[in-house]
Amino acid sequence: MALNKKQRRERIKHKIRKTVNGTASTPRLSVFRSNAGIYAQLIDDKTGKTLLAAGSDDKTIKDSKATKVEQAQLVGKLIAQKASTSGITSVVFDRNGYLYHGRIKSLADGAREAGLKF
Repeated sequence: MALNKKQRRERIKHKIRKTVNGTASTPRLSVFRSNAGIYAQLIDDKTGKTLLAAGSDDKTIKDSKATKVEQAQLVGKLIAQKASTSGITSVVFDRNGYLYHGRIKSLADGAREAGLKF
C-alpha cells in the first residue's frame, strides 16, 4: 500500500536522524514548515535542549509584507545572526523530512549568507 504524505515524511525524517546529530559546538539546525509559517531551531542532541529558535512569527518578519519564500530566507538570516552572537559558527542541517527546495532551500541559503557553515 502506498504511503501518504505524512508517513513518507516521517520515514525520511527517521533516516536523516540516524546520521545527523547535534552537539553544543555544532548544533542541529532543525526546520519545521507549516502552511502558515516556517520555524528553525538550533538543538543540542547530547543534552536534548534547544539553544536558539527563530520563526516567521517574529515581529520584524511578520511586519515585512514578504512572500513565504522570502520569509524563510529572513528566518535563516535571523537564526544565523542569533547563532553568531552566541558564538556558534557551524551547524548540521536537518531538513526534517521535507524535500530540499522552495522554503527549506531558501532558509538554508539565508543562513549561509549570514555566515553559518554547514
